[in-house]
Amino acid sequence: MTNSDLAAVVAAVRERIDPDEAERRALADAAAALESRVHDALADLPVDADALQVGSTARGTWLSGDRDIDLFVRFPADLDREELERYGLEVGHAVLPDGHEEYAEHPYVKGDYDGFDVDLVPCYDVPSASDIRSAVDRTPFHNAYLTERLDDDLAADVRVFKRFLKGIGAYGSDLRTEGFSGYLAELLVVGHGGFEPLLRAAADWSPQVEFDPEDHGMRRFSDPLVVIDPTDPERNVAAVCSAENVARLQHYARDLLSDPRESLFFRPDPPALDADDVRDHLDRRGTTAVAVVFDCPDLVDDQLYPQLRKSLTGVADGLDRRGFDVFRRATFAADDVAAEGEAVLFAELSVAERPAVERHEGPPVHVRRHAEGFYGAYEDGDDHYGPFLDGDRYVVERAREFTSATDFLESDALFDVALGKHVESTLREDGYDVLVGDDVAALAESFGAELGRYFAPRP
Repeated sequence: MTNSDLAAVVAAVRERIDPDEAERRALADAAAALESRVHDALADLPVDADALQVGSTARGTWLSGDRDIDLFVRFPADLDREELERYGLEVGHAVLPDGHEEYAEHPYVKGDYDGFDVDLVPCYDVPSASDIRSAVDRTPFHNAYLTERLDDDLAADVRVFKRFLKGIGAYGSDLRTEGFSGYLAELLVVGHGGFEPLLRAAADWSPQVEFDPEDHGMRRFSDPLVVIDPTDPERNVAAVCSAENVARLQHYARDLLSDPRESLFFRPDPPALDADDVRDHLDRRGTTAVAVVFDCPDLVDDQLYPQLRKSLTGVADGLDRRGFDVFRRATFAADDVAAEGEAVLFAELSVAERPAVERHEGPPVHVRRHAEGFYGAYEDGDDHYGPFLDGDRYVVERAREFTSATDFLESDALFDVALGKHVESTLREDGYDVLVGDDVAALAESFGAELGRYFAPRP
């Protein structure tokens, strides 16, 4: 591979992702009109405040087709929190009369203007990112830091890197994706001096990977990727990034460098599966699939997915401890929880049924106190075999609590495993269904795309 091979691919990608002049002009006009509306609304308030456009559209790192405008309204740092929220919503509704309220750390207004998705967010105008009163107060400092360092070439490379992350499925700092945020992508490109140098560095990363652009970090982190926020020495910008997504970037960085091609930037998902497809896969694999299916708790993704993953781990551990050997596992949830969709804890088992008895080993005979206690516990009774000696240990063969994975999943013992708080309450109060074997094929109706990705795994 030569540099020209990769350069040619990057140029072709840019042809597809760089906003054209008309798109840039339309966005600039919309942003200017919105800022004017904000200033008009602020004139009616008894405080001094200003508006600031932030985010990728402010820094020129947005991709063609993105229609997001983020406007922050900065209020005095000594303003009461309730007044900040009240004034922020008042301005938001004045600027976006058809908008609706959403809530991050505090409420803000989201709406549409001239075909653009607009977030109008109140924040405090604090002197430094170390003085923030809410998490969003950092954003203007992020904006200033990057605006000073991004030139046209670096901004173009950021756009290419973002498209690459999207293509490999690692873009997004939500807790569903656990990937790279836009801000993190910008910091990495700026810090490495471009897209290709970043790829070459990532190809050789050995976690823990640490970057501190301002050499001012004040804390140690255990995350696989650590990028100290240049505006806040106590924050890891990459904290949400999973080890899997860090490894994913490494894999595809090597892949792209060894074989430059556009397709990595625009990979389609595997085809969705229907019920027959699912049955065919299970028959071919010779595994037994089980699924716990329940109504999705009414939570936003950043609350829901950590609970689903915790619950999946708990259920899988419970199955493993009982000898049902989880081969692989996954969790799915409806994209629109508000539409009362379902969630699924899905596992493939190497073993779905076990004998009626299980082996229970005691301590070696020479460990007298424990050995005598074990022997005494099982000396009497006819509901087990033994105790007997196997080598130097006491052993009993006792009745197994659950001889099938289905029995365990349908029992109250399911609630003895570690479950997410809202998942557990949903299972207890609303109930759940257990699907086993070919019956899981019914999931294809709602989760055909997710099952398609599950049965066509890739890095």
